[in-house]
Amino acid sequence: MNVELLVSKAKQVCDNRGARFTPIREKVFRLLASRQGGVGAYDLLEELKLTESSAKPATVYRALDFLAELGFIHKIESTNAFMLCHHFDHNHPVQLLICDSCGQVDELHSGVLSHELNALAAERGFSVTGQTIEAHGRCEKCKD
Repeated sequence: MNVELLVSKAKQVCDNRGARFTPIREKVFRLLASRQGGVGAYDLLEELKLTESSAKPATVYRALDFLAELGFIHKIESTNAFMLCHHFDHNHPVQLLICDSCGQVDELHSGVLSHELNALAAERGFSVTGQTIEAHGRCEKCKD
């Protein structure tokens, strides 16, 4: 998807929610939008320092916290990385296919998997408030 279109969409979401899309938040958003897979916070920091020489780890972590809170990004827990969500205009369950060879991450949205997990959890008296399912393997390009 076009980065400028994503930025415009993110600004609109921020306006609608009364949140500030500061220049630093926008720069981190753009860095994530330019990536295919997940990226670590310190890699983002190194890229950010190219234009913001005074950027510190806290700068990036605050921006990532903001972006996650608004649903703009997903944290890939198993690799401690972050990726842009292209469907941030609505709340949705997430399944991630993570290639262990090249690092590509594909985002899926299976309502069936989500429903099944919620139903199994409810049988045990558990209420799911959010779900991200991560599956590791090899993408089509790397499986040979």
